[in-house]
Amino acid sequence: MTADLAVGLPKLELTGHLLLALPVMMICCLLAGRLSGRLGQPPVIGDILTGIALGPSLLGAVWPTGQHWLFPDAMLPVINALAQLGLVLFMFLVGYELNLGHVRDRGRSAVLVSNVSIALPLLGGVLLAFAMYDRFAGRHVSFLTFALFIAVSMSITAFPVLARILTDRKIDRTPVGALSLTCAAIDDITAWCLLALVTALAKGGSPLSVLLTVALSLAFACAVWFALRPMLARGVERWPAGRSALPVVLSGILLGAFTTEWIGVHAIFGAFLFGAVVPRDNAVVASAVDKMRSLTLVMLLPLFFVQTGLRTEFRLLGADPTLWAWCALITGVAILAKWTGSTGAARLTGFGWQDAFSLGALMNCRGLTELVVLGVGLQLGVITPTVFTMLVVMTLLTTMLTAPALTLIDRVSARRTHAAPRTEMVMK
Repeated sequence: MTADLAVGLPKLELTGHLLLALPVMMICCLLAGRLSGRLGQPPVIGDILTGIALGPSLLGAVWPTGQHWLFPDAMLPVINALAQLGLVLFMFLVGYELNLGHVRDRGRSAVLVSNVSIALPLLGGVLLAFAMYDRFAGRHVSFLTFALFIAVSMSITAFPVLARILTDRKIDRTPVGALSLTCAAIDDITAWCLLALVTALAKGGSPLSVLLTVALSLAFACAVWFALRPMLARGVERWPAGRSALPVVLSGILLGAFTTEWIGVHAIFGAFLFGAVVPRDNAVVASAVDKMRSLTLVMLLPLFFVQTGLRTEFRLLGADPTLWAWCALITGVAILAKWTGSTGAARLTGFGWQDAFSLGALMNCRGLTELVVLGVGLQLGVITPTVFTMLVVMTLLTTMLTAPALTLIDRVSARRTHAAPRTEMVMK
């Protein structure tokens, strides 16, 4: 059957394969995103499922010849390079859209909730690592590196996806919505710092070289914040109104990414830092960012999802109940630790049970940010493809759980609100 399906597939040059694969990916992501929206899910779920569907887990299992023809081995390095470029640009957008004012305005409650919502999953991840290390760690990976990475993957909250969910449900300006965004921002900053440490440990080799990498990273972050940020603010004020700032913005992103890559941590950190310091209240900069956002989200980012799908092989789990049990354990720890920590901390800061549970559901959303972290871990060899697949399953389930959980919490609260007056009337 496979041979019959292979008949008629034309022979194409590498450029031809790429020119065909790009519209296939974009159209599939567009349709899947719309379907996800109708099902009450954020569009990123459709993008993730599109990547998995075009990879070996679905298309490769049903029609391996067609899947290999659409994504030949010679094209994989091209997809990887473009996906990494899209990832760098996207991380700039994450930094650019990260409102640090939220962190300052929310004060103690945000600090407490965010710290607990990170600390408990970190602890859960370390405990998981003790059980997983001997069987699942990559070759020549130290326990510290493996444990720290699993801990980071448990503690992620997807700031961009969370913002989209809050906006769609029109709760972004409510106290729980504003607090969740603030905590997600703090979580993201903490997660990127810890991931930078994991990268340094995985690449550094000797303790001295790791310390040097960390020191250079801190020096670069200080230079960006204290020197580059005011320079950009002054430069933007003097920039001619009719001249595009896109070449300068793109150059800054790529140079920042190159610097952190050269230091020994991932390129995404330089792009993220540059995005965090770019002035936000300038029309010229906003216009440049909008132009870049369109290309990134429509064409380059789908390549990242496809690359993730090409790396995700559910056949590695197969019908082995032990592996699926590990997958269930990882997902359970991720949900329980994040939700319990966020809900408990919210209660301590004075939130009611409904808002506290809602905050826990929101903080449990991992989405695209988690996939970025997992991709870095797989690229560094910290985790194996099997663990990568397990963590992708966890990412899907925790992200898909967010919207239904919020709906269920609202319904339960509404029923209790309606039931309370009736009870009072009966007592009277």
